[in-house]
Amino acid sequence: MAADPAEALAALRRLSRGVPGDWTERALRIQAGEEEAAPARDASTVVLLRDGREGLEAYLLRRVATMAFAAGMYVYPGGRVDPRDAELPVNAWDGPPADDWAGILHADAAVARALVCAAVRETFEESGVLLAGEHAGEVVADTTGDDWETERQALIDRSLSFASLLERRGLVVRADLLRPWAHWITPEAEPRRYDTRFFVAALPEGQRTRDVGGEADQVVWLRPQEALRRMADGDMFMMPPTAYTLAELSGYDTVDEVLEAGSRRDVKTVLPKIVVDADETRLLLPHEEGYPA
Repeated sequence: MAADPAEALAALRRLSRGVPGDWTERALRIQAGEEEAAPARDASTVVLLRDGREGLEAYLLRRVATMAFAAGMYVYPGGRVDPRDAELPVNAWDGPPADDWAGILHADAAVARALVCAAVRETFEESGVLLAGEHAGEVVADTTGDDWETERQALIDRSLSFASLLERRGLVVRADLLRPWAHWITPEAEPRRYDTRFFVAALPEGQRTRDVGGEADQVVWLRPQEALRRMADGDMFMMPPTAYTLAELSGYDTVDEVLEAGSRRDVKTVLPKIVVDADETRLLLPHEEGYPA
């Protein structure tokens, strides 16, 4: 059964690191009409899940401290859409058509298709897990060879497009392995903004995550409750969407339960607002009291 949204929000409130000072200044300038918010770029992120010995576990990676966005934060695999993600041939797709995803992801069919492809590509880049197979209903059995690593690195440095990788390998995207979960837009006060669709997916049988390096310096599988506890103890830092998602997932016991919930989920767009009062700066979500109309 899903966690109560109020409980998830309460967990997020307890675990929040607060609002950065430069966000406050920028929020005031935007409210006064002195500065425009940066455009939010389309992005995808995937919460990889598995059934561990003690219950549901999620895959998290810590972004290196030198990153321009979310440095030192624990996140899920993900990133912005590469324009070439939209180049995927129609016959390299298995699962609900892009038109079906469009309504779910609040985007037109072309963008929805690119978002799903970006989700699969970014998951492979940042975890080594590839949600694709040679035929519909199949999934790649192992991606740990040196040849796979070479192609993963080529995707990261953008010398290889995702469509080209699928073509040379004779693979189809397993869009049916993804379930929609959330839609978060970065607050207007943040200089780097993303319009991010969150997906959930099970770790495919036979595949395994690995320490892939690059943008991450640490990876870990944790039960959502344990990840939230470590954040409360100051051992892990996360942005609100990550923590909120973990709080929601803490209400499920198995991967199948999450996937079933995802298949029925009514995804709402969440745009947190920075509200500056006389004595404090608050980060508010749409359903909270005081959220600007």
